[in-house]
Amino acid sequence: MPLKIRPAASCRYDQLSLGEVMLRLDPGEGRIRTARSFTAWEGGGEYNTSRGLRKCFGLKTAVCTAFVDNEVGHLVEDFIMQGGVATDFIQWRRDDGIGRTVRNGLNFTERGFGLRGAVGVPDRGHTAAAQLGPGDFDWEHIFGQLGVRWFHTGGIFAGLSASTAELTVEAVKAAHRHGTIVSYDLNYRPSLWKSIGGLKQARKVNRAIARHVDVMIGNEEDFTAALGFKVGSADHSLGTIETGAFKAMIETALKTYPNFKVAATTLRRVITATRNDWSAILWHDGKFHESRPYPGLEILDRVGGGDSFASGLQFGFLRFNDAQKAVDYGAAHGALASTTPGDTSMATRQEVEKTMGGGNARIVR
Repeated sequence: MPLKIRPAASCRYDQLSLGEVMLRLDPGEGRIRTARSFTAWEGGGEYNTSRGLRKCFGLKTAVCTAFVDNEVGHLVEDFIMQGGVATDFIQWRRDDGIGRTVRNGLNFTERGFGLRGAVGVPDRGHTAAAQLGPGDFDWEHIFGQLGVRWFHTGGIFAGLSASTAELTVEAVKAAHRHGTIVSYDLNYRPSLWKSIGGLKQARKVNRAIARHVDVMIGNEEDFTAALGFKVGSADHSLGTIETGAFKAMIETALKTYPNFKVAATTLRRVITATRNDWSAILWHDGKFHESRPYPGLEILDRVGGGDSFASGLQFGFLRFNDAQKAVDYGAAHGALASTTPGDTSMATRQEVEKTMGGGNARIVR
């Protein structure tokens, strides 16, 4: 049975995301600790899906977030504009001059290579986005009057602060009330939750959100930590997510959350930081759908691969309303995003479809 997605003609936006967008500082092939220069990108787990849907797949998208009204905030805004994502709902906070009360988030990330894994050093305390809370966005106007076909957010934003957790619950309820498809990426990060109640609070918040989610994205480890399920024995120390463990997890989760219409995850086996086995699996309407495998995928920058999977999945449903195409677009888009630097996809739809069909990497002239 296809998802009940609002018609494009009745909505201003195909997709809207809620999340923090940080300035990523990338030392390239070097290390953060020895860098003398950085390349600047924008990135955020929720926003990355909107950018992928706009730049790769040509859909109309927007982001709900907040920045300090200073040069750094407007630099990130400029990146968002270059990505074609609508900035209508960005909120601006007054600069106090030194960032004592509010600031913009930074994310220092090195890519890793071979046996040296990627390293992320976020610097996001007291950010404008982390201080967002209930009432900051007019959801009735956004979902009810303007219209949004698909709303996406995730556990990273919900874990920034107590107020962002409350805002996320408010947002998914409003979207659900107006018939907008709600997707949520569990993306459990222990470091985000440890100062606001730890694992116990993470489960409380994520369980409240999960009751209003149509499309749940997350691996077996995310479901275990964020929702409290324990099925299977995937060896996460090796970066391995087992297909069987995920299937068992979803079958268990559906007993508690029958509202889930889709559940999906990437399947990644980390051989080295620059070589992974990659594929994806999706549950919908009582059936599991698997993408073609991408064994030995060579990785340039792994950050954002899962977000590009999520945006490809959303495109598959928004354009075709087809579960197999959704997992196929998601897996191919995520694989291609891992071959370019930065958090966001640089792929084209033509490249994604070529990859889905088993196309090779011969030069295009």
